[in-house]
Amino acid sequence: MELTGERADLAEMLDTRRQLLLLTVRGLTDEQAALRTTVSELCLGGIIKHVTAVEQSWCRFILEGPSEREREGGGWDEAALEERKRGFLMLPGETLAGLVESYEETGRQTRELVATLPDLDASQPLPSAPWFKPGARWTARHALMHIMTETAQHAGHADIIRETLDGAKSMG
Repeated sequence: MELTGERADLAEMLDTRRQLLLLTVRGLTDEQAALRTTVSELCLGGIIKHVTAVEQSWCRFILEGPSEREREGGGWDEAALEERKRGFLMLPGETLAGLVESYEETGRQTRELVATLPDLDASQPLPSAPWFKPGARWTARHALMHIMTETAQHAGHADIIRETLDGAKSMG
């Protein structure tokens, strides 16, 4: 489907952010992708895994709003925080190729959502979380821009990790 106007811009910006992040993991082994090169828990495979989950979550939000658990503020108990932490790690059995494939498929699904969403101004109530104003809402457009921002932020993290790992840079 040929996109035009704002939808084309949104899709292109999302695609570009994803491509820049994926440049960071080019040519790595699974072992390299799982290495922590800073004091942080972050590794390159874990970043790909995290941005995939974030993008999927915000796309679900666009379509369905927050989950029941999120509406009730139950998404931040100790178990949920531990699960979130594991979302930044490459776990045994996970491969970089599998994580990248999932990320690319998520990108295709998001592009389809951008193309078919009836109204970018449609809004949903934000989940209950300490960093969201109570009762606030986000439009689909805002959630898509948030995905872009999140991806760009983690691409920067990935650049630092990759450069520390073997001196390679995404750009330059």
